[in-house]
Amino acid sequence: MKALPVALLQALLVSVHKTENFFENQKEKNVSKQEALNESQLLTMQDTFSSQAEDLARRKENEERGHQLYKMSNKILKHSKSKKEKEEAYQLLTQAADMGHLKAMEKLAAALLFGYHGPQNITAAVTLYETLAEKGSHKGQTALGFMFSYGIGMEYNQAKALVYYTFGSLGGNLISQMILGYRYWVGINVPRNCEAALTNYRKVAYFIADKLEKNEEMPVEKVRLMEKSENLSSNNDFLDWDVHQYYKFLAERGDTQIQVFLGQLHLAGRKGLEKDHSKAFYYFLKAAKAGNTHGMAFLGRMFLEGSVAVTQSNASAFKYFTMAAEKGNAVGLWGLGLLYYQGKGVPVNYTEAFKYFHIAAEKGLADAQFQIGVMYHSGSGVRKDYKLAFKYFYLASQNGQPSAVYYLAQMYAAGTGVFRSCQNAVELYRSVCELGSWSEKFLTAYFAYQDGNIDSSLIHYALLAEMGYEVAQSNSAYILESEQVKILSNDQMYPLALLLWNRAAAEGNAFARVKTGDYHFYGYGTKRDYVTAAIHYSLAVDHHIAQAMFNLAYMYEHGLGIPKDIHLAKRWYDLAAQTSPDASIPVFLARMKLEVKLLFSEMQLFKTHQANQGERDKPHTITVDEIDNHMNNFHPIVVESGTKKFAF
Repeated sequence: MKALPVALLQALLVSVHKTENFFENQKEKNVSKQEALNESQLLTMQDTFSSQAEDLARRKENEERGHQLYKMSNKILKHSKSKKEKEEAYQLLTQAADMGHLKAMEKLAAALLFGYHGPQNITAAVTLYETLAEKGSHKGQTALGFMFSYGIGMEYNQAKALVYYTFGSLGGNLISQMILGYRYWVGINVPRNCEAALTNYRKVAYFIADKLEKNEEMPVEKVRLMEKSENLSSNNDFLDWDVHQYYKFLAERGDTQIQVFLGQLHLAGRKGLEKDHSKAFYYFLKAAKAGNTHGMAFLGRMFLEGSVAVTQSNASAFKYFTMAAEKGNAVGLWGLGLLYYQGKGVPVNYTEAFKYFHIAAEKGLADAQFQIGVMYHSGSGVRKDYKLAFKYFYLASQNGQPSAVYYLAQMYAAGTGVFRSCQNAVELYRSVCELGSWSEKFLTAYFAYQDGNIDSSLIHYALLAEMGYEVAQSNSAYILESEQVKILSNDQMYPLALLLWNRAAAEGNAFARVKTGDYHFYGYGTKRDYVTAAIHYSLAVDHHIAQAMFNLAYMYEHGLGIPKDIHLAKRWYDLAAQTSPDASIPVFLARMKLEVKLLFSEMQLFKTHQANQGERDKPHTITVDEIDNHMNNFHPIVVESGTKKFAF
């Protein structure tokens, strides 16, 4: 084989070298391009991270600023009483809400909905609550459920209301849980389900019971607006200003009973007086120095619990409880028992505790009866005995001890010491739930109504009505039918009022039952239905309501919804007069009308008898139907007797 020429070899080598150089150059170019690309991506990422960090820092700064504004507004609202300062507080709250502070948004939305410290703005409240609901706020979800359930600021839609309440409940909102408990209990847009009601009510009651043990939840007055309008001179729920001034005068003059009474009112914040432990301590101390054992006992209680006005002191509590107990005061005896039971200021001694509790319980003190129940329930110092525990819890509950009601509910729910009863458990849990802090809205609603803020009052009562408070249902219906509400359209008033009267009637309010009958009789908010009206009046007469008896008599007289029966009409008229003196005049007039009709009827029968004897030429006779038509031309005549109105 011939060797390749040298020139050819050199050419090949040069070609290979050039090729290698080409690939090397391409490789270097590719590497430089990749490096440039990587560097560009790195710069982009750095810019993105920098922008995100700046956004995060800005957001954090806004959150901190919003939180500070929220705290400042809360501080002003808590301590100030002037209108100007409160307006400034809400300006700060608005700024915090604009910065996205969730709690500020919730508080501002509530202020706009309920009209706290300013005019209501339902549209703005709806917008805020919708934003809150999207952010997962259970308060926003609950509020939207409430507004859908009444058609306030949006369409009336019970299905959507139920959805929002369900989400609110899952988020832990106690109001939503209470509303769902009530809906499952009575069957509002859901099938009646005792166990579902029990589950919801138990969650709320657990929270309330914990507050009750710490004396943080106290029942408030629930004023019925209807009763106030009918008897303006009566004011059993709140102390009139002049009465309060007179009591203060007597207290300063040394009346120890009045001193203790005013001390108790200020201790709990009852009868319209503000909760003020300084004033309570002042009155109890004056009474104690004068030798009043109740004053001594309540001083012991204040020292035991402690507050902003009174520094907690077990030694002082023991001193005043002992002074009261030595004179046989039941609260003093209970206080000593509690100190020995909890080991406060003295060694734990269940035997001594039981001894003092038992003596106080024998005197009828509910707190002492409850403590004995707790000892038997837990087996503290005594043999565990659920039946005895149940006995003492029941006694305490009958004397108004709310924690005892909770324990009874627990026992019925679990079947401990008693046969399990879902119904009894729900009813007891429900009564505990109604002691929650939201019940303070009753006072807010009443004062708003007194001040002429009808829409604000309605919103408060309507929310409480949704939670199952019968008084709130009646008050809401009463406000709606007054036709002074501006936040709802006219065609919403009577249907909603009927709905609320009907719910109140189902809770056992006999007057609401009569109102429900009236709505069906006259066709208010529903089609006229005499049969349904007669059913409601018949249910109301079981509660001895004179108005229901009178109405039922009228329906028997005219055969409206029930067979015409003059004798039954007379009987019900008479019963109405016997039941209420206010019905005497209307019944007298109605009976006169009835007697005239009977007289004409007998005359007709007499003339008919003569005709049957062969009289052919006779004048025109008046028929019973003509008499009815003639008499009905005068209906309705409204007679006011006392505080009642009777129509005939």
